[in-house]
Amino acid sequence: VAGPLLRNNRQTADSSSLEGHYVGVYFSAHWVSEEYRSKKSEESFKQYFSEMPWLAVPYSDEARRSRLNRLYGIQGIPTLILLDAEGRVITRQGRVEVLNDPECRLFPWHPRPVLELSEANAVQLHEGPCLVLFVDAEEEGELEPAKELIQPIAEKLMAKYKAKEEETPLLFFVAGEDDMSDSLRDYTNLPEAAPLLTILDMSARAKYVRDVEEITPAVVEQFVNEFLAEKLKPEPI
Repeated sequence: VAGPLLRNNRQTADSSSLEGHYVGVYFSAHWVSEEYRSKKSEESFKQYFSEMPWLAVPYSDEARRSRLNRLYGIQGIPTLILLDAEGRVITRQGRVEVLNDPECRLFPWHPRPVLELSEANAVQLHEGPCLVLFVDAEEEGELEPAKELIQPIAEKLMAKYKAKEEETPLLFFVAGEDDMSDSLRDYTNLPEAAPLLTILDMSARAKYVRDVEEITPAVVEQFVNEFLAEKLKPEPI
């Protein structure tokens, strides 16, 4: 959203200076307390921002801050959105990526086709519908066969929607035998079977389970296609 931006030395810069660069948009309210929306809130913002190295939308420009919230669909804070040089969203989980990759070796953190479920990325289960393949794997590396099974399908779907300049409507995870996976099974009331192929839609509180003896690429692709075509009957979470 175009307009002036503040530096922590009280000088200003125009948002046009960011064009052609990767941009992180950080939504935070570290300074919020009982005085939220009071004059003290603005004073707290100034004190907080004085210690930060980045540019900021002026606190007084509430209309522009609200437009940014709506533009990126911000539902919780803190949130770090990473944009490419054309202003397109690369990831909405910049904060998770920074924590997992503090040396920025994988920057700019383009979405990976398949994620291994962990405490660090479990928040992404709430971004939208997610295919989760549960397998019997306890040791490091044992999830690789499961990832290799579903990765071509995930890559194909990502490429299809990228060509249309749309966000992929389904995230892909593999989950082993650990506390995070057990918690997810308990929360969504899933059976202990493994392998188990599911699609979980947390916001709709719905789940879809494909009960088959053997999970093959053809089974996964059919499951995905039927879900996207709204041919599956949801069960409540």
